[in-house]
Amino acid sequence: MPAGTLYHRTRRLPPTPSMWRGIAPLLACLLLGAAAALAEPPCGGDFGAWLDGVRAEARAAGISDTTIAALDGLTPNAQVLARDHAQAVFTQDWLTFAGRMVNAYRLRVGAEKLTRYADVFAAAERDTGVPAPVIAAFWGLETDYGAVQGDFDTLAALATLAHDCRRPDLFRAQLIDALRLLDLGWLTRAQLKGAWAGEIGQVQLLPTDYLDFGADGDGDGRVDLEHDPADVIPTAAGFIRHLGWRRGEPWLEAVRVPAELPWEQADVYRRYPSSHWAALGVTRANGSPLPANGLDAALLLPTGRKGPAFLAYLNFDVFLHWNQSLVYSTTAAYLATRLGGAPKVDPGNPEPGLNPADMAALQHRLAERGYDIGDTDGILGEKTRAAVRAEQQRLGLPADGWPTPELLARLR
Repeated sequence: MPAGTLYHRTRRLPPTPSMWRGIAPLLACLLLGAAAALAEPPCGGDFGAWLDGVRAEARAAGISDTTIAALDGLTPNAQVLARDHAQAVFTQDWLTFAGRMVNAYRLRVGAEKLTRYADVFAAAERDTGVPAPVIAAFWGLETDYGAVQGDFDTLAALATLAHDCRRPDLFRAQLIDALRLLDLGWLTRAQLKGAWAGEIGQVQLLPTDYLDFGADGDGDGRVDLEHDPADVIPTAAGFIRHLGWRRGEPWLEAVRVPAELPWEQADVYRRYPSSHWAALGVTRANGSPLPANGLDAALLLPTGRKGPAFLAYLNFDVFLHWNQSLVYSTTAAYLATRLGGAPKVDPGNPEPGLNPADMAALQHRLAERGYDIGDTDGILGEKTRAAVRAEQQRLGLPADGWPTPELLARLR
């Protein structure tokens, strides 16, 4: 997603062909790599010296000198660091963000893709259990179905983030695996471009995930996630299954909530049987009874008790694993329901929320009261929601986790 990225994905190192070039060269390089690891800091310091350590690690991993030469001339990219520290897109409330992202264009083009590649989607669902609308939703949100893949130099972006000392281990590993992609010939140096955080291809996978889950769907001997939907679709499906997809189960359903409810139970991490929500008066969006499916679900209120409401089933966790932002995850899951034929959700009449500056002020006051809310970044994350619920309960307000100007005023 070129606009901003928050996810950190599970990393597995696959036994790629470039790792097995020969035992003798590998053993020789291991000694060099070990010495470099002792001599070089894991992050920070002189960029050129740090990059020498990366070169030694790549040689120790069996990557060819020709490929390693792609590191020559790299310099830190200040724009990458600025994007990493900002993440301003996620300061928007859900209705604003989803209103922009689940638009007529994405719905129309998504429907066209589902029809055009129906056989590819069907094969992917048979193999993985992941429904076509879910795959298409990520495809559409990440790159507009391949139209906007990002133009950041991937090696420079990953080197910048790995040299920075916030998450060096994550991004250094991705830098090494980006070199593996070049060594395998899956991408050329010129093709290695993508989002500011190093994601590449039409579903914006990090290099390790590209290696682990890349599928040669058309059997041409190459995994092309930049241009070939026959590879993109099964790759995305395999990755989604890896994140924990449960075959045959729902992920998100719009619902209608009553005027009164124990609102503190509306928490994405608190699930109850659907019968529990039905007993409290929750119905389907059209007013019909909830299905007696025996599945556990959380009640999700993105903009509080007066806004849209959803039941989030266990498969919703996959969307959170893909991207840790609740705003993004709920949007992706909602887009998947729309591509699957669900109607537009009722926006309701939510109470006014807080702008980013006021949200940061609220977070500061919550932190002063001892709550762990993470960074005071103006982004409404789950830690902030949990603290808001606790303060709402203390103050006798409906504890729906939605911060309002009234709550901020009370805390001041």
